[in-house]
Amino acid sequence: MPALAQPLATNFPNRPIRIFAAWAPGPNVYTRVLTDLISPRLGQPVVIENRAGANGTLAARAVRSEQADGYTLAQIPGSVFRLPYMTARPPFDPVADFTYIICLTGYTFGVVVRADSPYRSWADFISAARRNPGGISYGSPGIGTESHVVMEQIAGTESVEWLHAPYRGGSELTSALLSGTIDAVATASHWSQLVLDGRLRLLNVWTQDRIRRYPDAPTLRELGYDIVATSPYGLAGPKGMDPGTVAVLHDAFKAALYHPDSLAYLEGLDQPVIYMDSETYTGFVKQQVHKEREIVRRMNLRLD
Repeated sequence: MPALAQPLATNFPNRPIRIFAAWAPGPNVYTRVLTDLISPRLGQPVVIENRAGANGTLAARAVRSEQADGYTLAQIPGSVFRLPYMTARPPFDPVADFTYIICLTGYTFGVVVRADSPYRSWADFISAARRNPGGISYGSPGIGTESHVVMEQIAGTESVEWLHAPYRGGSELTSALLSGTIDAVATASHWSQLVLDGRLRLLNVWTQDRIRRYPDAPTLRELGYDIVATSPYGLAGPKGMDPGTVAVLHDAFKAALYHPDSLAYLEGLDQPVIYMDSETYTGFVKQQVHKEREIVRRMNLRLD
């Protein structure tokens, strides 16, 4: 990793650090694991404040107006790089408005149906969509989310049409699926335990390789789609942060990320480690924003 300048304030941090979390408390449990590991290293409490909303972009919007002193950070999900281009008045510039500190991990997405569903494989699901255009429904966490975008990319490749039903989160999606309101759910691994319990069937995963706990679920690449979708996320602060302060935060979070407790928790979530240092993460964001802008244009994704 390239050397970074030492912090100007050698006593950083000397008071608690806040992290604006992008999702509700349940999906943010891993962030809590990290803060428990990092607080002793920094010698200060690290407090999580939930800023759920706006498809995961509310935390980014909130941190944008904070002081660039390292004491307020935000969780940055992939939606931060896409949603500004889905509205006529972007609420922020994902490249210019933030200081990117570290990329940590990503999500394990997949498509699930009920265990008693007639769709026993992905081929069954696609065949049904071909026979009944617009009659097969799937739920996602919202318009423009990774789940929505990938499912529509697949629909274009397969020349099928299905009904997209956006919901506000994992619990609503699960309830709708179990009640029969929708035929399938495409989202991150909120479905994990229900699959292991035999109540849901996992038709595919969107990771690079198959998941150890679900060896029968093929990847999208195995199914013929050149798609790997893990929506990497990390932490950022307001623009203009001192490089030395960034280095202190990066090193502390990297140590927490690779702590055995952190790695064990990620394994339990089936989430991969997707580590990037500050410079690499910033470069990734620039590339990702270019890709997302093109996806929004091509798919005509709009929030207004």
